[in-house]
Formats: sequence, structure tokens, C-alpha cells
Amino acid sequence: MNNITNPALFSLSGFSATVNYKVTFFSVTLVCYFLIVMINMCLVLTIVLDPNLHKPMYIFLCFLCINSLYGTAGFYPKFLYDLLSDVYVISYVGCFLQVFMIYSNIKIDYSILVLMAYDRFVAICRPLEYHSVMSVRRTTVLISLAWVIPFCCEVLVVSLSSTLKLCGNRIQKLYCENWSIVKLACGSTKANDIVGLVVIGFYCCHALCIACSYVQLVNAALKSREGRRKFAQTCVPHLFCLLNVTIALLFDVMYSRYGSASMSQNLKNFMAIQFLVLPPILNPVIYGVILTKIRHRMIYLCRTAFQRLKSESKV
Repeated sequence: MNNITNPALFSLSGFSATVNYKVTFFSVTLVCYFLIVMINMCLVLTIVLDPNLHKPMYIFLCFLCINSLYGTAGFYPKFLYDLLSDVYVISYVGCFLQVFMIYSNIKIDYSILVLMAYDRFVAICRPLEYHSVMSVRRTTVLISLAWVIPFCCEVLVVSLSSTLKLCGNRIQKLYCENWSIVKLACGSTKANDIVGLVVIGFYCCHALCIACSYVQLVNAALKSREGRRKFAQTCVPHLFCLLNVTIALLFDVMYSRYGSASMSQNLKNFMAIQFLVLPPILNPVIYGVILTKIRHRMIYLCRTAFQRLKSESKV
């Protein structure tokens, strides 16, 4: 094959399975994206508007929802457009922008989940020191790092991939992914592989930190009724969200690294978009249902808005 350096367009071959069901997939995806935006915005506004929720745990949750809105914005608008299109292509710059947004979103998700685990560890295992340890300044620094470090990692990954000479422009997915671009390279990809392994190792350390914190959380929770109550109320939703994100990511990794040619395209597509559908919808729902303060505040805001609309309609 002839070398293609910086192709003008990438072809997305994953849409071959959607041709006969364009309207159905478009309708379902539009509803899904609407739910993601609505649910996450409701939770963000609830936390922002209620001074009683201006605490580290709720602030971390707020940024988790903001990150969901950011990540899905890198996928859904383009995906919805492609579902009704006859040509499934994306520009060179648009492809790398999509890679950056989607995969920095994943890294930020995990970073925030680590902060939430740390926050619960301090609250349950060191309750007397909580306010001094989780001060406003430290919370701000931690949130900043949870965004800056993933952005820096993804800038490095995208920069390395953008310098590769490519022997094709066909991406076997519904969206752009760094591993799919690297597989198109004509020459050596050692630098990409090393950086990829370092980044994966770094985020595996995140998972290890969460596991270690939960070992201590469980030990502390078993010692008192109050500890068990706090664990059930605030750690259980975090665990659900963590499992939700991890399982969805495993589907994506399995598809990217080990996807078999014998697998149906519909199954491949399902595995590929898992982490862009389930976590953004389920995470705010899990927290909104389980965390009493958020649930009560959301109900109160909804009632207030409804009563205001009712009174205005009478006028």
C-alpha cells in the first residue's frame, strides 16, 4: 500500500451495520443523549444552587457529571449526524479532536472516582481530621489535577499518533480511537506503545488506590453502626459507579485489542459504545437515588418549578 501522510478524511466502517435501521438508531440515540444531558444537568444545577451541598463529596460528583457532558459532546453530535448520512467519514483534525475528548473524558472519570474514594476514606477513617484535610483549597487543587493530568496525558498520546505515517484511513469503529489509528501506521509504533503502557499503568495505579482505600473503609465501617451507615449511604453509590465505568471500559478494551473478525458488527458496535452510554446515564441516577440530600433537594426543586409554572399559567 502507498503511504498516506495526514489523510484528509478517515472512513468509519462501523456504520455498515446501521444502514437498514437508520431512523430507529437515530431516534434511540437522540433520546439517550437527551437523557444524558437532562439528568446530568439536573444534578449539576441541584448541587450548584444548594449551599448545603457545597461539600467535597458533592463537588466531586458535580464535576463527574460535568465530565460526562464534556465526553458525550465529543461523540453524540457527530454520531447522530452520521446515522442519517450516506457517507461515514470524519476529517483528520476532527478525528484527533474526538480521540482527545472521548479518552480524556475516561481518564478524568477515573481520576474523579479516585478523589471520591479518598474523600470517603478521610470521612470514615479519619472523621476528626476531615475538615482540615478536605479544605476548600485542597479540594480545588485535587479537582484541578483530576482535569489537568488527563489532558496532559491525552495531549501526549494524540501528539505521538498525529506524527505517524499511515498506510490507510479506514477505522473499524463508530468513532475515532487512538489504537485504531496506530494500527494504520506504516512504520514503527514503539513510542506509542511505550507511552500507552505507561498511561495504562498510571491508571491501573488509580484502581489500586481505590482498592486499598476500600479495604480500610470496610474495616473501619465494621467497627461501628455509624461507620456502617456512612458506608452504605456514600460508598455504595461510588462502588456502583466504579463498577459501571470499569465494566464499560473492559468492553471497549476487549473490542479494541481482541475483537474477532467473526464477531457480528452489531456486537462490536455495542461493545464499542458501552462506556459512552451507560456511565453517563447511570452514574447521576445512582447518586440521585441513593444520596438522600440530593434526592430530597431535586424533588424540592422540581416541585418549586412545577408550582411556579402552575401559578404563571393561571395568570
